Amino acid sequence: MSIQENVSLKSFNTFGVDVSARYFAEVNSVEELIETLKLSNAKTLPLLFLGGGSNILFTKDFEGLAIRLNLKGISEEIIDDNQILVTAKAGENWHQFVMFCLEKNYGGLENLSLIPGNVGTSPMQNIGAYGTEIKDVFGSCKVLNLDNFEIETLNSDQCKFGYRDSIFKQEGKGQYVILEVTFILTRHNHKIDVEYGAIQSELEKLGIINPTIQDVSKAVINIRQSKLPDPKVIGNAGSFFKNPTISLSQFEALKQQFENIPGYPNGDFVKVPAGWLIEQAGWKGKQIGNVASNQLQALVIINATGNATGKEIFDFSTMIIDSVKEKFGIELEREVNII
Repeated sequence: MSIQENVSLKSFNTFGVDVSARYFAEVNSVEELIETLKLSNAKTLPLLFLGGGSNILFTKDFEGLAIRLNLKGISEEIIDDNQILVTAKAGENWHQFVMFCLEKNYGGLENLSLIPGNVGTSPMQNIGAYGTEIKDVFGSCKVLNLDNFEIETLNSDQCKFGYRDSIFKQEGKGQYVILEVTFILTRHNHKIDVEYGAIQSELEKLGIINPTIQDVSKAVINIRQSKLPDPKVIGNAGSFFKNPTISLSQFEALKQQFENIPGYPNGDFVKVPAGWLIEQAGWKGKQIGNVASNQLQALVIINATGNATGKEIFDFSTMIIDSVKEKFGIELEREVNII
């Protein structure tokens, strides 16, 4: 373990934005992490912890210490005849971890297949897809408290999960580093969820009537691959914006003007697909300079030429936000973390 100076972070963010970190270190254990933090005089340097780099946009060089968390390992603990605790270190690749669980026939994560990033960032965003969120299968996580370098265990309530939100993005931001995450999964009596999105129709295309968790995963992978660009091929961070939640009264008013507007009611509120709003505002497939909205899924902003700066991508997203607000009176919120 050593701290390097002026290191390019281009390969550590899926947008492929070429910026540098003033200091950089890669750690392979908790002990190395604590040692690095103490050596770097962490109290005075801005810190950035890097996982898979799939939910971050660099708009400038990082004038602090970027730490790549390369903590690896998976362990299992049977709870009862049907449940098992599966713990993965923060540096494990998320999709590979999901595939590990499916190979063992552990259910609960199949709807979250092919989401980019590492396990350690999954609770931060409370990542979700096709009707499932991390909070639905979350057991606990071990974190390093940066105030005292003590290791703590947080349960679901303590993590304060919300829609693409958690304590790690709110009052706990900058206080904790997630070291490992434990999930409560099923061994036999799996809950098959195929109601959200196009999973059911994809299963029908595959000729599957009574799907297994592996079948659901395959359907999700097919859907995602058909709509979302591979970050290894073209720079992107997946969904750039959150789906906005508006009041039922505002939705009903919009329905009068835009009769086809989709919405998912939840009490007195309605969640509206951001991709639909962006597409209706004329941004699907639109390119300005080096940046574009993906042709198949308007919710995804891409580094179209491979040469975009973070500022160009950020400015492009601002134009989308302004355009959607002008047309619908709804202000989109970025899901991607801006540095």
